[in-house]
Amino acid sequence: MILNCIAVDDEPLALGLVASFIEQTPFLKLAGKFSSAVEALRAIHSQKIDVLFLDIQMPDLNGIELARVLDNSKSNKPRIIFTTAYNQFALEGYRVDALDYLLKPFNYEEFLHAANKALAYCELLEKSNTPATATAAAPEERIEDEYLFLKVEYHLVRIALNDILYIEGLKDYVKVWLKSAEKPILSLTSLKSLEEKLPPKRFMRVHRSFIVSLDKINSITRNALQIGKINISVGDQYKESFSQFLSRWV
Repeated sequence: MILNCIAVDDEPLALGLVASFIEQTPFLKLAGKFSSAVEALRAIHSQKIDVLFLDIQMPDLNGIELARVLDNSKSNKPRIIFTTAYNQFALEGYRVDALDYLLKPFNYEEFLHAANKALAYCELLEKSNTPATATAAAPEERIEDEYLFLKVEYHLVRIALNDILYIEGLKDYVKVWLKSAEKPILSLTSLKSLEEKLPPKRFMRVHRSFIVSLDKINSITRNALQIGKINISVGDQYKESFSQFLSRWV
């Protein structure tokens, strides 16, 4: 797999260094280098870019702002690796779903480590988006993946869907509770974003703070359900869809 990359930095020496690192890495292809985020944004909209090596402190539009613009885009967005001299942006970089964070000055070994992480991510993403073949399945039938790839810190963790008990939303984070572990997996993402990735036949949002695995429900009352030892209330706005689910079994 070859990854198309763009380097963005308003410092000519730093930009040249990142560009040279990209060019000497066999699985990376330099698709452009820019001194401003605005110029990079135009290039991203005109071609498919897999990885964006992005400085943060820049005039007009800084790296964090560009990342937010791309995060709101409905089209395929590149994965971002920040390159900056300021470590105070690390948390903010994580919040905009950056793949990695290179602190200047960095050498080629550190760059290559981040590049390999990008390659592994893109390979996993390509694999997860490739539908399995099934001779008995109709052409229009959606074949659902059995795994969810969830970002935990700066790593992708593969989680089996049948291992998920329920998912709890906590402001900027989600807790994924598993039957195979006592402690939940914590990921900086939204419950809404995670809801869109889960197959609706197997998972349902029953509360603004909870998504449950339907086959893990142990018991149900009028306004709540139980999974293991936890009771989860069904929110008012989700009662109709939950009642429709119940009507198939009661």
